[in-house]
Amino acid sequence: MPALRTALLQSSGSLSDVAANLKALDEAAGRAAATGAGLIVCPELFLTGYAIGDDVAKLAEAADGPSARAIAEIAVGHGLAVVYGYPERDGDAVYNAAQLIGPDGSRLANYRKTHLFGCFEQEAFTPGDQPVVQADLNGLRVGMMICYDVEFPENVRAHALAGTDLLLVPTAQMHPFQFVAESLVPVRAFENQLYVAYVNRTGPEGEFEFVGLSCLAGPDGAARARAGRGTELVVGDVDPEFLAASRANNPYLRDRRPGLYASLV
Repeated sequence: MPALRTALLQSSGSLSDVAANLKALDEAAGRAAATGAGLIVCPELFLTGYAIGDDVAKLAEAADGPSARAIAEIAVGHGLAVVYGYPERDGDAVYNAAQLIGPDGSRLANYRKTHLFGCFEQEAFTPGDQPVVQADLNGLRVGMMICYDVEFPENVRAHALAGTDLLLVPTAQMHPFQFVAESLVPVRAFENQLYVAYVNRTGPEGEFEFVGLSCLAGPDGAARARAGRGTELVVGDVDPEFLAASRANNPYLRDRRPGLYASLV
């Protein structure tokens, strides 16, 4: 099975300007496709911006809304899958969501953030209640979560036990928590024997300072791609053969003793 070249779009885009962010995604998708990428991953709330206050409710869209259709056209036009963060409206509820659109324009998966971080998110969003959301892409089992979710080890372990090969994590990770991008994410990849694509916003946004440092971490705990602190498109390969060999040699999941862990739940 060939490797899936994965592009990480580290960018904060334009606050409250959906049209500008769609244009930026189209341009980045073209550059990613030119490298041979079959997937591009955008940050948390890329469609609208993160620090947008009351505009969250105003700009929230249904999962099959006009922006989803526009992104489907981008995916088809460049022949690659797209993951993007956006505020999802479902009736009266608004979720911090991320959606995976396939290279044929089909909606493959939609995930709602389960662990909301800080007062802003807890006031603006309803928490999701489905911890493991997956889809099949290029022969890989792809899973999704958003930012803070990856900091809970139970979340990522649930994906490992469900067979996730590549965990996609749109992120809005801020100062002073850069150790998450630098250290925690590669450890999550190693201890769960999967790839993690962790894609962050960057620079100042309202009261927040996003730190960048997006990475594609492999099951050996090494970064296959790593961005700096600014707007950047970086590319790395998700190699199924390397993943299979790593899983064969790493005993973590085989040596678990679930009967000892009942107190965790």
